[in-house]
Amino acid sequence: MSRRRADSQGSLGPDDEVMPYSDDETDDELDASSEEELEEPPGAPQPPMGWKVKANDRPYHHLPEFEKKVFLCIKKSRYSGNAIKTYKYNVLTFIPLNLYEQFKRVANLYFLALLILQIIPDISTLPWYTTLIPLVVVLGVTAIKDLVDDLARHRMDKEINNRKCDVLQDGRFQSSKWRNIEVGDVVRLRKNDFIPADILLLSSSNPNSLCYVETAELDGETNLKFKLGLRVTDEQLQEERQLAEFDALIECEEPNNRLDKFIGTMLWQSERYPLDLDNMLLRGCKVRNTEECHGLVIFAGADTKIMRNGGKTRFKRTKIDELMNYMVYTIFALLILVAAGLAIGHSFWYEEIGSNAWYLYDGKDQSASYRGFLSFWGYIIVLNTMVPISLYVSVEVIRLGQSKFINWDLQMYFAEKDTPAKARTTTLNEQLGQIEYIFSDKTGTLTQNVMQFKKCTIAGRSYGEPTTAEGVVLDRGRPVDWSWNQHADRKFEFMDHSLVAIIRSKKDKDVTEFFKLLSLCHTVMVENKDGELVYQAASPDEGALVTAARNFGYVFLSRTQDTISIKEMDHETTYEMLALLDFNSDRKRMSIILKFPDGRVRLYCKGADTVIYERLSPNSRHKETTQTALDEFANATLRTLCLCYKDISADEYAAWSRKHKDAQVAMVDRDAALDRVYEEIESNLMLIGATAIEDKLQDGVPETIATLAKADIKIWVLTGDKKETAENIGYSCSLLTDDMQIHYGEDVKEVVNLRIRQTQRRHEPPAARLGKKKPVQPFFPEPGKNALIITGGWLNEILYEKKKKRRRLRLRRLGKRPPPSTPQDGQPMDDLEKEMRQIDFVDMACECEAVICCRVTPKQKANVVSLVKKYKKAVTLSIGDGANDVNMIKTADIGVGISGQEGMQAVMSSDYAFAQFRYLERLLLVHGRWSYIRMCKFLRYFFFKNFAFTLVHFWYSFFSGYSSQVAYEDWFITLYNLCYSSLPVLLVGLLDQDVNDKLSLKFPKLYLPGQQGSMFNYKNFFISLFHGIFVSLIIFFIPYGAFLQTMGQDGEAPSDYQSLAVVTASSLIFTVNLQISLDTSYWTFVNCFAVLGSIAIYFGIMFDIHSAGIHVIFPSQFTFTGAASNALRQPYLWLTIILTVGISLLPVICIQFLHKTIWPSVGDKVQRNRKKYEMEMQVEEKKKPSAFQRGRRSRRSAYAFSHSRGYADLISSGRSIRRRPPARGGPQDSIREVPHREAENI
Repeated sequence: MSRRRADSQGSLGPDDEVMPYSDDETDDELDASSEEELEEPPGAPQPPMGWKVKANDRPYHHLPEFEKKVFLCIKKSRYSGNAIKTYKYNVLTFIPLNLYEQFKRVANLYFLALLILQIIPDISTLPWYTTLIPLVVVLGVTAIKDLVDDLARHRMDKEINNRKCDVLQDGRFQSSKWRNIEVGDVVRLRKNDFIPADILLLSSSNPNSLCYVETAELDGETNLKFKLGLRVTDEQLQEERQLAEFDALIECEEPNNRLDKFIGTMLWQSERYPLDLDNMLLRGCKVRNTEECHGLVIFAGADTKIMRNGGKTRFKRTKIDELMNYMVYTIFALLILVAAGLAIGHSFWYEEIGSNAWYLYDGKDQSASYRGFLSFWGYIIVLNTMVPISLYVSVEVIRLGQSKFINWDLQMYFAEKDTPAKARTTTLNEQLGQIEYIFSDKTGTLTQNVMQFKKCTIAGRSYGEPTTAEGVVLDRGRPVDWSWNQHADRKFEFMDHSLVAIIRSKKDKDVTEFFKLLSLCHTVMVENKDGELVYQAASPDEGALVTAARNFGYVFLSRTQDTISIKEMDHETTYEMLALLDFNSDRKRMSIILKFPDGRVRLYCKGADTVIYERLSPNSRHKETTQTALDEFANATLRTLCLCYKDISADEYAAWSRKHKDAQVAMVDRDAALDRVYEEIESNLMLIGATAIEDKLQDGVPETIATLAKADIKIWVLTGDKKETAENIGYSCSLLTDDMQIHYGEDVKEVVNLRIRQTQRRHEPPAARLGKKKPVQPFFPEPGKNALIITGGWLNEILYEKKKKRRRLRLRRLGKRPPPSTPQDGQPMDDLEKEMRQIDFVDMACECEAVICCRVTPKQKANVVSLVKKYKKAVTLSIGDGANDVNMIKTADIGVGISGQEGMQAVMSSDYAFAQFRYLERLLLVHGRWSYIRMCKFLRYFFFKNFAFTLVHFWYSFFSGYSSQVAYEDWFITLYNLCYSSLPVLLVGLLDQDVNDKLSLKFPKLYLPGQQGSMFNYKNFFISLFHGIFVSLIIFFIPYGAFLQTMGQDGEAPSDYQSLAVVTASSLIFTVNLQISLDTSYWTFVNCFAVLGSIAIYFGIMFDIHSAGIHVIFPSQFTFTGAASNALRQPYLWLTIILTVGISLLPVICIQFLHKTIWPSVGDKVQRNRKKYEMEMQVEEKKKPSAFQRGRRSRRSAYAFSHSRGYADLISSGRSIRRRPPARGGPQDSIREVPHREAENI
């Protein structure tokens, strides 16, 4: 299938490769900064910056000019302390703050009001304890849960704040806790220390104050980054005494969340020195490869970039929570209407009957309307159980149990890292069963960030398939034995024995040149550690290529500022390095110019095929065969790189070198000048071949994505990586498939489509615009699956982000652009226009099966998530592993952190955490679906049982003069929700499952009801309401009819109020407990025990409460003396109970039978054939699963290379190079590349 891309020049095609900055300015700040930029003449000095830090001077930062108002006249320093606080309560605030938060929940406030009403004698129809006991239990259980959660946060904060660090105090370094560090302190860090604050690097034990840091906590990347101290501080601040006398003033930008930017100046000894991000060590990083370094604290605590990047912590609630609240409001409304109706009835009744009946006179001369008013409040109390107070505590218990099941799931335990799954919140479990969109990071989440050299093509011949040394292709081979190479990395696997045979024979010049290039053309740093060489690459790709060259006998040994030494099979050669032309995202290639020992000058170059092929010499051979091989590698979703060389004459190099030196010292636009010079020499190249590297996916990622897609869950990948890399991974993990039409965001067609709609809207009146909810036609009218690949730059442009606004303002100020009186500039005229544009983007993206956003910042990731949440009202899940994913994780309805070697920032901010992406499938399709089904079943039943219980009072009121008289005994009302009917429904909410976990995974379509919200909604609520009304009718009127004209066996009429109360209560207990039995899909001993136990507890407590003994002790509280034993010895009344229960349950049994027979759901069908499916699965498990086949497709290969600059500047400056090491040991000295995850051994 052809995937030709449209040209995207001009305004339609923002630079794909430029990472848009993480813009967190407000519009006001933006306007102000734009004006400043415009009004300054060129060359004007920069205005003073807002953040000032004085070294070794704590009192300076507490001066009045640096104070800010906190509350009324109370002021405090604007500089944060270094202690962090994530907890909510302390000893003094826990009780008042927790009660305040709990009473923000309307139901709790309602029950408190009821309690107050019950204390008023004129109104009270029930004793106060019927409300107080359940309220105290609910508040107590919730408070204990909140306390446990907060204690865990306290422990974590304490652990971090009490970490130790050396701080310069009173002229010498003293050990201090992190919490006591302040802005302006000089600190000393050692190897493997975490960095406690955002620190300006002053000096280190490495030459030229070089310091390596691991940024895994920030961005999930495990390859090391380097930081540099200023030359002046490196030279003058090595000793403790010099550091104590250091008194520089730092002026820099205010604290912000931009991880990729820092601007400041240092004023010291009357000189100003510029500062940038390369001089900063950020909190959350770890010092590596550096024995000791010193730094000055610039930002502390909440002001640090990592804390600023956390985004706002949002209180997350589930859809069911919101629905439940609305339903509680509906019940409130029903309650008030019913109470008002009964109060009016009481007024009329008293007027007509009550006032005329002498035997009903109570000694109070109150009017009928006043009595009706009192009756209204009386019925509010009597019918309050329609809003069940135990609902909320039961929901909390169920959620806690479901969270524990996730924590205990051994199938989500990653033994390799000893990492179990962890539910870090207990409030969102059922939302896991309703996910519609997943937003995933790429590096470290879908991939392992581990690169492996898999295949290559040299001089038109491909290598990498299982092959014998003689070149015979095998179906299944064995890995090459590297024992002939003492320097080989034993973990490196390669299946092609023929390539090794060719290299060892030394007969093929092209193969020799190929591996020589890999060992010479790179920016890998090497360090001699105890006779071992340790490689440190700027990207995992480079490490994989240099490791491959090493295994094939071309070992990179050492480099200085102007030489590079390698071991070529059995002899060592040193080459003079004349120039290193580093990679950047525009060039997509890197080159090195070397002088060979025999005097020849040669350029080696490696880069993306798209840029290399444009620069090949017409005489270059093997172009077509290499291109074919590249397409094959791309089909196998491998990351490819072309290798080439060029011989340069001495005169040509001399002329070019002069231009290069001029470009290096250019004051204006130096990068562009260097690029032009590089372009000149990188031409007429001769192609050698190409490499193919596999960016290893985590285990099970393609299968997980395929299964989730079957469950109608759409997956978007949001990454800071290049477009080619992201697209490549998209194919390898089955997110993109052969049958999808790929649309690129900057393609003219889509942008024009958006702009046509925009123009059409502009010419419509506002009223017509508001009326349009959906676009008339879809963006992709052609049938078939679509996928969208967009970049951060395009996203900014299409959604009118502030970067465009800044440029537009500048142009307008300079007179090059008119103010926006007309809409011709393609920009929004108002907020509605911008909103409609956002809706267009979301509609377009949501029409696609898969969306990949590359080159996006942490803030843009969060913006994309919030747009889908806002305009699609969809339940979203974000999954990531680094600090750059924190904002996205907090914005989504559910945030999942991958806990592995990539740091814990994402996990700390997440709701759920586990070690591998593949566990997401089980979390959603098993735990999420079960949690949703259980919660829905629980709520439906809970509302039903309370309506059935409460509405008996309503029917009874017609026979009691609407006098707020209760139909049951007081203690039955108190204990009904606590003891008699709570346990069976609680166990259904905890343990029920319609099908087992294996069938849940086998049939992803079972997940759909959760997405549609079809198992609990207003329809289900009203069904529960009418079911409750029906059962309450039966429970009241059948005993009432039976009692109407009857005679007991002993000649006594048992038709008294107390006997009626006992029979209705007994009928209710049997009905609700047998009803939950009908709704239980998964029976265990515990369920059976709960149902029978609840009935037994009811009779046990009832006979105790109705005994004479307890009446003697508490005569006023226990008034039903002997009622139960008297009523229940009549067989007639047992028959009445059986009849009542039978008529209550019979319609439900019939309806369930018809539903499962005539209109079965997917779940019913699976349940019916459960045995058959389980046997099929057992047969499948016995068969060996076939290996995953990668998708086949035809497209340009992706550029496998670092998306950040390499170490070329560092190498060419000579700043990182130690003095030449002494003579290397003999063959026994081993050379190894340390895996990034084991960086602490470096």
